[in-house]
Amino acid sequence: MALIIVESPTKARTFNRILEGKDYYVFATLGHFRDLPVNKIAIDYDNSFKPDYEIVKNKQKVVDQLLKLAKDHKEIILATDLDREGESISYHVAYILNKIKENWPTIELNEDGLKRIVFHEITSSALKEALEHPTSLRLNLVKAQQSRRILDRIVGYELSPLLWKKTGKNWLSAGRVQTVALRLIVEREKEIKKFKVEDYYQLYGLFSDVKAKLISLNDIPYEQKNTLVLFSGDYTYTKTSINKDNVESLKQDLNADEYTVSKIEEEQVKRYPPPPFTTSLLQQDAFYKFGFSSKMTMRIAQGLYERGLITYHRTDSFNLSTSFVFKAKDYIGKTYGAEYALEKPRFFKTRSRMAQEAHEAIRPTRLEPRPKTKRKLDSVSSKLYSLIFTRAVACQMKEAEINSIKIKITGSKGYLFQSETEQVLFDGFFKLLNPKFVEANMTKPQLLEGEKISLAELTEELLQTKPPPRFNEASLIRALEEKGIGRPSTYAPILSLIQEKNYVEKDGRYFIPTGLGTAVCDYLSASFPEIFNLEFTAKMEDSLDEVAEDKKDFIQILTDFFNPFKIQLENKKSDVSPIHIEDTFIGTCPECGSALVNKFSRFGKFIACSNYPKCRYTKSIQKTVKGKKCPKCGGEIVVRYTKTKKRFYGCSNYPKCDFSTWRFGDLKT
Repeated sequence: MALIIVESPTKARTFNRILEGKDYYVFATLGHFRDLPVNKIAIDYDNSFKPDYEIVKNKQKVVDQLLKLAKDHKEIILATDLDREGESISYHVAYILNKIKENWPTIELNEDGLKRIVFHEITSSALKEALEHPTSLRLNLVKAQQSRRILDRIVGYELSPLLWKKTGKNWLSAGRVQTVALRLIVEREKEIKKFKVEDYYQLYGLFSDVKAKLISLNDIPYEQKNTLVLFSGDYTYTKTSINKDNVESLKQDLNADEYTVSKIEEEQVKRYPPPPFTTSLLQQDAFYKFGFSSKMTMRIAQGLYERGLITYHRTDSFNLSTSFVFKAKDYIGKTYGAEYALEKPRFFKTRSRMAQEAHEAIRPTRLEPRPKTKRKLDSVSSKLYSLIFTRAVACQMKEAEINSIKIKITGSKGYLFQSETEQVLFDGFFKLLNPKFVEANMTKPQLLEGEKISLAELTEELLQTKPPPRFNEASLIRALEEKGIGRPSTYAPILSLIQEKNYVEKDGRYFIPTGLGTAVCDYLSASFPEIFNLEFTAKMEDSLDEVAEDKKDFIQILTDFFNPFKIQLENKKSDVSPIHIEDTFIGTCPECGSALVNKFSRFGKFIACSNYPKCRYTKSIQKTVKGKKCPKCGGEIVVRYTKTKKRFYGCSNYPKCDFSTWRFGDLKT
């Protein structure tokens, strides 16, 4: 009997269901069980940055059980996830079982009785294929993962104490990618504050049933484009030359004019479906459609993958298996009609230069809109599964055919109005992906070129120039991906961390930097400008990818980073000046009359008196859950946190009412 090693109990159950009656025993490690300790840096700078791993707290029982099982099984099969984290867990399993001999940085692997299997989905056919064609532990991926871990440990554990010293807050942290993500938010907030908001007008004319926008006078356009160079790239905004000084006279002149349909341009264009989901695209779409955080999306996707319903959810590839695209063609033909199915499969070019084409995009493992499972999917899992299913199938449907209609209406005085509409000639993939678009665009305006036409109504719209938008979870992930910063597995933890550290907070869906976050970001980016910029961080990601491809030596990368960093660090350690954190004044202290300000602790934001320590007045800030009431007493439900920062929901009338729950789904309207 062979011993198969996986990470999670859910994955183990899926394996057992598929392999039932066969000669395998499946064991779950419950994630990482060997890692760097939390109470020290554990990197030996004098020995080629050797990491000092130890057994994770409370995981010794897992290790003991693993060793015991290994004695009873001649063959060990490593079946952890196919990314670098999964490879790392397999590496540590092999190390515990004495299959790895470390003479750092050289690693020797004893493959006697040890196999590695790689698969993109947990299905019967995929597991059969993987078991029939085992491979070796991919040490280059392990080196890439360890390089990232060591780099992040050096930056975090060397710079965080510097922040503690300068702020008196021993819970702050710095991070190689974390701080760059924070900087995007901080710099954007500064750019928003610098932006000059101006009023302007847009005029629209109603001609018969056609609404058209005023475009120009004597070929001179009213709309002007302006481009700003921002930290994250160029930002273009528009405004018209119509303002409060000329809008009324312009309206009078327009109302007195005579109009003709001067030109009708019709062009049949094809609209192609979007590609299947990568990790970042899934996180973005789930945010916009359902309001899911990236962390929540990845947690749900992990469950769907481990239950065998979708392919691996950490990927930056658009690749789809040949088996899937041909099955999708048959499904589309049977479900929607032969005219919606492609003659040849459609493939998409992956944008990421370092994407692993051997990986697949995220797709369902079976062509079932509602998967048949022993345990029914909860509502959020069903939503995400449906999103993945729809996107994957739609990308293999026929393109839509659109009649793009541009109507130009000219006045005798030289004014030009223009209307742009679309008429769906063949809905194609829209039938599945966006049927509402089809319903709204089935007809075209009934106008004739050369026709005299009356201005039935003239409306004005007072607008303002819009500053660059704040980042939300989706747009920040998109910016990080476009800049080559971070990788699919890192986005969710980065976004969670900058919120947990109180560096940013949310205004609705959008990130706003706190005074603490701005102060920390400004200090780090000014003190270590070579590290916390977009270009350096992106190049480092590329270097780590090249380690994974066996194109670069990871010790050389660590050395090239550490030597100049160490010099900068020593210079900054000698600087004893504190970091100034700007307080936000929000009221008057009820005890001494001084100003109340927002403060931050490891447990979150709170209100305190600015006259501290003479006055010790404080007040907690509670976030109310809208639309939810306590089932015991009818009071408001508020968000609370344990000492370890774990979130739960409780009654605002505590301690009179002791209602609490971990699960948002337990709350009733």
